[in-house]
Amino acid sequence: MAKQPNKTIAGTNIQEVRQQNAQSAQAGQFGTEFAAETNIQEVKQQNAQSESRKSQNTTRPTPNQSK
Repeated sequence: MAKQPNKTIAGTNIQEVRQQNAQSAQAGQFGTEFAAETNIQEVKQQNAQSESRKSQNTTRPTPNQSK
């Protein structure tokens, strides 16, 4: 198989990928898409509830310890 310039072994067009990456970077698509969909207050509330459950589970005596 002859080597093709600007193509990977799998046949991906390197120049096209570079162009797409440049466009994505300019548009700010990486890193902001998921952050915009995240409700920070809801996540904090869920984390607080989880921590509360953890502390309740660790302080509750097991049936063998009550004697």
